Amino acid sequence: MVPEIAIMGHPNEGKSSVLSTLAEDDSVRVSPTPGETTHCRSFPVIIDGREVLRFIDTPGFQNPSRVLSELRRLAGQGDGIIRQFREYARSIPELRDDCELLQPVERGAGIIYVVDGSRPVRNVDRDEMEILRLSGNPRMAVINCKDQREEYLQDWKEEFRKAFNANRVFSAHRATYAERILLLEALQSIDQDWHEVLGQVISAFKRDWAARNAATIDLIITMLSDCLTYRRLIDAGPEELERQDSERFLKAYNQAIAEKEEAIHQKIRSLYKHNIFKYQLPARSLLREELFNERTWQILGLSKKQLAIIGGLGGAAIGAGLDIAHAGLSMGLWATVGGAIGALGAILGGETASANATFMGLKLGGQQLQIGPSKSIDLLFILLNRSLLFYFHTINWAHGRRDYAKASGSEDRSPDQLGFTRNWSSARIKVCHEYFRALQQENDSARYKSESDLREILETVLMEISQRS
Repeated sequence: MVPEIAIMGHPNEGKSSVLSTLAEDDSVRVSPTPGETTHCRSFPVIIDGREVLRFIDTPGFQNPSRVLSELRRLAGQGDGIIRQFREYARSIPELRDDCELLQPVERGAGIIYVVDGSRPVRNVDRDEMEILRLSGNPRMAVINCKDQREEYLQDWKEEFRKAFNANRVFSAHRATYAERILLLEALQSIDQDWHEVLGQVISAFKRDWAARNAATIDLIITMLSDCLTYRRLIDAGPEELERQDSERFLKAYNQAIAEKEEAIHQKIRSLYKHNIFKYQLPARSLLREELFNERTWQILGLSKKQLAIIGGLGGAAIGAGLDIAHAGLSMGLWATVGGAIGALGAILGGETASANATFMGLKLGGQQLQIGPSKSIDLLFILLNRSLLFYFHTINWAHGRRDYAKASGSEDRSPDQLGFTRNWSSARIKVCHEYFRALQQENDSARYKSESDLREILETVLMEISQRS
């Protein structure tokens, strides 16, 4: 039997937001209008094609004082007072919602009781808590502080100790993967009969997350390979040497790289089940900047210390340590292309099919002009950092969050201003260097080895990001 967890509470306390975040389901209807949920609705959690857990969204309590009075009246008439109440209440219109919300409780569902901890405790809340205590079902209270006020937290916790097996502070708008796992682990511990089945669910969640991280790494590696080996060829008659045509050629190259990056980022977004709503990046996020933007390259590219490490490895990749403002190309030629003078110059390495002649930094040969593949290892770090940033924001946008017009709440803890690789060890930098050089040299055996090493690094980095609170 699939374990069920009913999300319960007073109207407009954040029940649907908590459910959406726990179930990673952005199809859950979340509304600021009280009473929007009028019927119980199931949200299955499916992993590897198998339903491992079922969350139930319930209507909010409407008449808790009357319900409690009836339950106390029925308490002396044997077991199954929730079943008895529902049989009695079916014919009473004003108890319809209360009868509906107790349906999963009658089936034995575990209970997560949600309150808005930013307001004081009321008598009606105490009635609701007593109703759930009388049910005898495994139950946990969740404090969902909707506006981050915490002056009433201690009052809520003291009330919860009287009626619940456990309680936790859990922000439906900010909860990370690690916090979702901690909540399930706390629920697992409140009832011995639930320990084994929820343990299996938690293990399935962790395996599924590891599988999604592995798929993310596959996507990042694919993007790096495609972008760092990408080249464009056009016919190179005299008219192609004009400034306007050269700039158009460069823009087409840049756009192709940017589209490859965007396609991979959207696949990552789908992996973490942001399927309906498109969350907003923080207002100052570098992901809002174009890929070929000088500020992006300055912040997310190699540091001076890392450039020195690259230079000391011997046989360093072309472009490492070049002055970004010039990189051997004419600054005037690229000055009007997206404002990314330095970054554009640094990534371009020209080759031709049959000659070594150059024009304005682009080599010519026969009737063709070629741009790419990239000769700067900086591009590897730019693409890598931007992918890790995208991953960070994706997994930290809770599925229950709907305030898309505002900047993400994770902005205050975002690594946007430094990037993830800025403090990497020399050993990690060396792996990236070897991978880049293998791509440049089209050395399959070296590429396989260095790619395997890069995957191990990314496995560690993605798990570290996942565990951030």
